[in-house]
Amino acid sequence: MQGLGSSGKCGSCGWIGSSIGRKQLIGITGVGLSLFVLIHMLENMLILVGARPYNEYTHFLTSNPLIYLAEGGLLAIFLLHVIFALAISWTNCKARDSRYAVASNGPKGTSMVQRSLWAQGLLILVFLILHLISFKYGAEYSVDYGPGPIRDMHKLVVEVFHQPAYVVWYVVALIVLGFHLSHGVGSSFQTVGLHHPRYQKCIRALSVSYALIVALGFITEPLYVYFIHRG
Repeated sequence: MQGLGSSGKCGSCGWIGSSIGRKQLIGITGVGLSLFVLIHMLENMLILVGARPYNEYTHFLTSNPLIYLAEGGLLAIFLLHVIFALAISWTNCKARDSRYAVASNGPKGTSMVQRSLWAQGLLILVFLILHLISFKYGAEYSVDYGPGPIRDMHKLVVEVFHQPAYVVWYVVALIVLGFHLSHGVGSSFQTVGLHHPRYQKCIRALSVSYALIVALGFITEPLYVYFIHRG
């Protein structure tokens, strides 16, 4: 039949169906998600400035009609990343010669961070669901700075981050996100073709630095609210 290769599979599906195609798609969506978390972390830093700028900025974002398009696109990117990452993990698991084989170590071995990427991803997924429940769909408070009442997100954030258990959970989840990014950012460069032995150390350093900045930035918010913020 026309459009079918010798293997009988749809030629147009060959790239996505291949291991390389899936890894490249994971890398591309990973870059998009990495940029999103950096922007979101910077937005969260407004908590250090004050309640009004924090609330006015969140109102500006949520009242923008394009927010629904942005959220839909972000959800699609996230689902593609998760689905294909799990597919790769499942394929790799089935391809092992022995489930009891000892993992290799050393420079060419697979690190614990790499071996646990799927578990990190699942924990981050749980964190994201709870995060949305706590904040996006959390308690509705309002404040009026003049033009009319807007949602008092600052009050909700302070309320949630004065719960010790939630702060601990948040910090742990963001540490896991940091480990995920420390491998994922560099791996994304490699899967989209930006790979050369001469630049590997530089890419690795960039990946780890990026992960540290994002994770520490996110962790700053709950720790500031819990230990420092008064009012």
